[in-house]
Amino acid sequence: MGPARQQHEDAPDRARYDVVVVGGGHNGLVAAAYLAAAGRSVLVLERLDRTGGAAVSAEAFPGTGARLSRYSYLVSLLPQKIVAELGLRFAVRSRRISSWTPAERDGRATGLLVDRADAGRTAASFRALTGSDRDHAAWQDFYAMTGRVATRVFPSLTEPLPSRAELRRRVDDPAAWDALFERPLGETVERTFTDDLVRGVVLTDALIGTFSHAHDPSLRQNRCFLYHVVGGGTGDWNVPVGGMGALTDALADAARAGGATIRTGCEVTAIDPGGPLAEVAYRTADGSEHRVGAGTVLCNAAPRTLDRLLGRAGTGPAPVGSQLKVNMLLRRLPRLRDTAVDPREAFAGTLHLAEGYRELETAYRQAAAGRLPEPAPSEIYCHSLADPSILGPELAARGAHTLTLFGLHQPADLFAAGLDRRAALDAVLAPLQDCLAEPLADCLAVDGEGRPCVEVKTPLDLERDLGLPGGNIFHRDLAFPYADEEGTAGRWGVATGHPRVLLCGAGAVRGGGVSGIPGHNAAMAVLGR
Repeated sequence: MGPARQQHEDAPDRARYDVVVVGGGHNGLVAAAYLAAAGRSVLVLERLDRTGGAAVSAEAFPGTGARLSRYSYLVSLLPQKIVAELGLRFAVRSRRISSWTPAERDGRATGLLVDRADAGRTAASFRALTGSDRDHAAWQDFYAMTGRVATRVFPSLTEPLPSRAELRRRVDDPAAWDALFERPLGETVERTFTDDLVRGVVLTDALIGTFSHAHDPSLRQNRCFLYHVVGGGTGDWNVPVGGMGALTDALADAARAGGATIRTGCEVTAIDPGGPLAEVAYRTADGSEHRVGAGTVLCNAAPRTLDRLLGRAGTGPAPVGSQLKVNMLLRRLPRLRDTAVDPREAFAGTLHLAEGYRELETAYRQAAAGRLPEPAPSEIYCHSLADPSILGPELAARGAHTLTLFGLHQPADLFAAGLDRRAALDAVLAPLQDCLAEPLADCLAVDGEGRPCVEVKTPLDLERDLGLPGGNIFHRDLAFPYADEEGTAGRWGVATGHPRVLLCGAGAVRGGGVSGIPGHNAAMAVLGR
């Protein structure tokens, strides 16, 4: 153990801590909570005026009383182990409807409904859409396979990093390993399913936050898909009760309860890992400069940001974010052209728009060529259907609801080249309007100033607001959850090349998503020394 726990508020320049955590997002708070509970002296430095990073709740529309999960919005990868070990008062709710995907068949509005609680209803929806039972049977077999992989891989994410061979033995299914870890996912999707819409619904999990395509030889689509189907050992994506800020508020409380010091409005400007202690320089909101010593520095910022703080050139290609995030508040849910489905079900799960298999490929090719995709694929869900607590009592009583839209294949380069956010918004709303029986504008609520409740966040906004390079929500390309370099198996996947500096954010091996896993693993690496 390093220097004894002490009060540091009066003389920050002379302070010494066992651990300084750079960034107060959810992973940094997880690390701080574990280390403080273990008796380490811990300081968390956060650039913004609040903790939580991308996992926050905010009143995006002033005067409405609705607190939306502004950037990240669903939970799958957070292990119950972390919730239990840190004593977090935090809960999630499952979604009965997994997804609804509108379609046009034989001149009529229809769609594919996946009801997790009613296999017969789901089978009937597949049959009505495709004309046979083949793709539903294939769907069941495929997700039974990913479910088996999930139960074997997910527990390993909070254990020392396995080697590739060890994880393959753990999966113990050569066909599944080949499909998910070895060959481009598009091969399996095309071999397994026949209907273009069904293929697209499967592929979307490989593209959320990842600018890629079905046959990308780099397999970045496979890595993204894997993290979307292994969460909790089930792949379920659940709604955080009280919004995403409920999680990070609970984490901050746990860190403080253990004795950690959390300072907001403190931007780290440099890290010097040499000398008897690492030295962290930071600037406060009033412009004053400070330095603090640390036995270990945990970086919750992106690896490229860490490179800058260490004064070294960034390695590898610059991260690319490729999503448009749109938050909306509605006076009521809109009516659908497909009258066979209740809007309360269509919006309760994931509503896929312009996400047929060929549409996704076309959108990728258009964006890669520097053009706004047309039609622009996206997916939508309604938090307030599962958890109305994020609405003020008056809003809930009036039938108001939130909508969150995640637009795919809109890379930062498009916006850097001058793409107008209004044009991007119109492009993702057009497929939504196509499946509605009334104008979306008629359903939008207005804020306290009388403005329509629509908020748009581009990758450049995410870079500016949250410090995500290129707006990449994973900090960099996701990695397979095994040791990729000789000699790193058995470690925690958080090393940086400097023994005193470790990653604890999404850029670590097994990072990405709202999981707390890299924060846990960085803490275990420190405690294991």
